[in-house]
Amino acid sequence: MNGVTKVVRRVRSLPIRSRLALLVAAAVAFAVAAVSVACWFIVQGKLYDELNEDLTAKSRKPQSITQIQTLLSACPETPRGVDGFPHRNDYYFQLVRADGTPCVFDDSAGTVKVTDSDIDVIENASSDDARFRNGTDSDGNPVRVLTVPIGELSIGNQIVAEDTALLIAFPLNSTESTLNELALLLLAVSGIGVVGAGVAGLWVARAGLRPVDQLTDAVEHVARTEDLTIRIPVEDDSEDEIARLSRSFNSMTASLASSRDLQQQLIADAGHELRTPLTSLRTNIELLSRSEETGRAIPPEDRKALLSSVKAQMSELASLIGDLQELSRSDSGQQGDRVQILDLQETVESALRRARLRGPELTITADLQPWYVRAEPTALERAIVNVLDNAVKFSPDGATIDVTLKAGELTVRDHGPGIPTEELPHVFDRFWRSPSARALPGSGLGLSIVARTVQQAGGEVVLTPAEGGGTVATIRLPGAPTPPPELP
Repeated sequence: MNGVTKVVRRVRSLPIRSRLALLVAAAVAFAVAAVSVACWFIVQGKLYDELNEDLTAKSRKPQSITQIQTLLSACPETPRGVDGFPHRNDYYFQLVRADGTPCVFDDSAGTVKVTDSDIDVIENASSDDARFRNGTDSDGNPVRVLTVPIGELSIGNQIVAEDTALLIAFPLNSTESTLNELALLLLAVSGIGVVGAGVAGLWVARAGLRPVDQLTDAVEHVARTEDLTIRIPVEDDSEDEIARLSRSFNSMTASLASSRDLQQQLIADAGHELRTPLTSLRTNIELLSRSEETGRAIPPEDRKALLSSVKAQMSELASLIGDLQELSRSDSGQQGDRVQILDLQETVESALRRARLRGPELTITADLQPWYVRAEPTALERAIVNVLDNAVKFSPDGATIDVTLKAGELTVRDHGPGIPTEELPHVFDRFWRSPSARALPGSGLGLSIVARTVQQAGGEVVLTPAEGGGTVATIRLPGAPTPPPELP
């Protein structure tokens, strides 16, 4: 058992192409061995059938009662020949008595050893059952033997033969020689077939696993160099498992490359956005610190302005960091445990209360109908607040903002300056800000967060110019006007 375990472990330690070649060779060896053995036994059976037919034909040759009587009375145990000269042919002829004594004909090729099988034929002579067997002659040569019961023979009232059998045999030397030559031939052909199968299996394994080698080289190259631009060539019309694996790898590296590019872009953009408030903070703090160190007091109005600027820059930094955290949490995609069935009408009403506090000089109208969606509560409310904040930020004093929720479609229409048509494709990009809005506070991440949150909820968001000026923000979310009977 331990030996088998060691062999299995050694096989598993081999390269996959060697294992495939070994398995192919083993399968072919098993098939060739089975066919060879079956072929050998079939040929052996055919040769024995021919011998059996010849022996049966010989047994039907009539023997004279006088000849049998003479043979039994003398009962020579070896052929004597005629006039002192041996008279041999290819067949063995002899009678066998119930006690196993052989009586050999003069023209017999020799004497065949009597066995219990021959005695059994004599004892069951009434069944007239002939029997074939393999045996040996007096010199030890193999022979094919037919034993035929002859029952009782009599002349008048005198019994000539009783409990006697006729034994006819033929040498098996040529037959066994033929079978041995056939066995050697089959063994040689099997060996050549197994070796050929092993070579073919190795070639097929190498050819079939070449894409796997390419995939392995590509993975090792990526692990060594972190180069995600590498691709594995795949035939367009190929649909096998290796082609699917190669396409999956190419898709994975493309996604990783895109994700890394987005991450690097996010870091670069975040660094750029953080540089401005940090520089302003450092400048203001250095002015305040130098005033304390030199003893030169800053005028109260200037000092108050500096402190207000520091406070504003800190608020801007806090907002930017919060937006980055929200965007990072959305990118992680791990919100499945926070998703709930929400009443979108209540969420919008909560966002409207916050928006009215930020724009008390504006008029915000709302026409809301019930709608239930599946989303993460905090993220969805923040997204709606961001849309309303944009409307508040760009609306002039005394303007009106119209908010409508109907059949899962939330629209926010402001009467601000609007967004130029050429800028609409970029409004959801991270850190993108319209040139006309760069003087206003903000990080450029608000609409990017809105787009990501809505997409994760299975919806879509678009911005379009409004008739008469302003912008219409439309959020569409799948859901139903009534809550489900059971919450998930």
